[in-house]
Amino acid sequence: MPTSYQPYAPDQDLLLPQSLQEWLPPGHLAHYISDTIDALDLSAFFKRYEDGGSRNQPFHPAMMVKVLVYGYATGVFSSRKIARKLHEDVAFRVLGAGNFPKHRTLCDFRALHLSELAALFVQIVKLAGECGLIKLGTIAVDGTKLRANASKHKAMSYERMQAAEVELKAQIDALLARAAQTDGAEADEPELDIPAEIARREQRVKAIQAAKLRLEARQREADLQRGRTPDDDEPPAQSEASSAKPKKPGPAFKRAFGEPAPKAQDNFTDPDSRIMKTSVGFEQCFNGQTAVDAHRQIIVAADLTHCAADSGELPGMLDAVTRNTGCHPEVALADAGYRSEAVLAQLSASPTRAIVALGREGKKQASVQPDKLPYTAAMAATLESAEGRARYRRRKAIVEPPNAWIKHVLGFRQFSFRGIDKVRSEFKLVCAALNLRRMAQMTA
Repeated sequence: MPTSYQPYAPDQDLLLPQSLQEWLPPGHLAHYISDTIDALDLSAFFKRYEDGGSRNQPFHPAMMVKVLVYGYATGVFSSRKIARKLHEDVAFRVLGAGNFPKHRTLCDFRALHLSELAALFVQIVKLAGECGLIKLGTIAVDGTKLRANASKHKAMSYERMQAAEVELKAQIDALLARAAQTDGAEADEPELDIPAEIARREQRVKAIQAAKLRLEARQREADLQRGRTPDDDEPPAQSEASSAKPKKPGPAFKRAFGEPAPKAQDNFTDPDSRIMKTSVGFEQCFNGQTAVDAHRQIIVAADLTHCAADSGELPGMLDAVTRNTGCHPEVALADAGYRSEAVLAQLSASPTRAIVALGREGKKQASVQPDKLPYTAAMAATLESAEGRARYRRRKAIVEPPNAWIKHVLGFRQFSFRGIDKVRSEFKLVCAALNLRRMAQMTA
């Protein structure tokens, strides 16, 4: 008896059109994102098109938002790949509902509405709270380094900038002298577009001078925060109480006010990014900050800075959690990177109880003098207690998985935009997409 198979007729036409909802199984992430986006306030996206005007008919903003958010939630960040997925991927076709915007349209929509897309993060956090996925009993804060849309090889140190500026000016002078030679003398020289070479070097000099000004302005700001003043470069006064031969007074500081260190770097592609140490070496990065609720590991606050150190970021993250949720978390956990006497003093008056590590876990910590660092000594006593150790032990399991999911599940390791404001908005969009994945799994 011959084997019978299930019917297979790829050339068979359907007599009746199918519903788009039937293309995907119930509970699919695309269905959840579509329903959730429809429940959010998208008036900011429609505002740009309210005035009308003589232009091509735009795509529906809700459809564009769903396609972009689903792309980020599934690890598809390129507008070209999203445009291709709209033809090849069933889930994208369901969200597109017969619309096939080109990659340039998707790219322009994301760039024009980047701040509105980032604002969806707060709405999604509030929706997660209404669904009971956020308790705010305990949160954990941590930072993660993400690569900027710039190469570290396009950065230059302050010392190299000074040398390169001198070299380029010498080359420009040599080209100008060569251009002033007689036609007869130039006949034996190799063919060279001297005006173009001069313009190229002048443009390079301007770029280096602009980078030097950025580094110097950055250093002046840092010196002011340290308490320095522009006139504090006078040598210190000689000590009176000294029986030995007095030493020759030296400068009060190693460098003048506003003078960057020789190894201080600036990037020509994205000046807002910084060289940071990562697990694979030094890269041009930004430092993404996340605050994660312990109940369902929903990211309740997200921010981004171009400072590699986390110290000083904890109070701002706690304020962001309160703004996003309307409530104060009971306990906030943070690793030793957030340790600072000034920060601990500021958090002492907060309704949130902060537990911040003072060093690496499992390592014996040096004793702290209460008279010099009272808030650090109080935190050391908290970490030595059984309750403090039990609470802090949960930090790693709360906040580090979401940061790993961003990189290894979503596959987001490098930003598509440049400039800290745009990069911060894209990071919030990534966190919103990750939250939607978590919410879809928790409510399935």
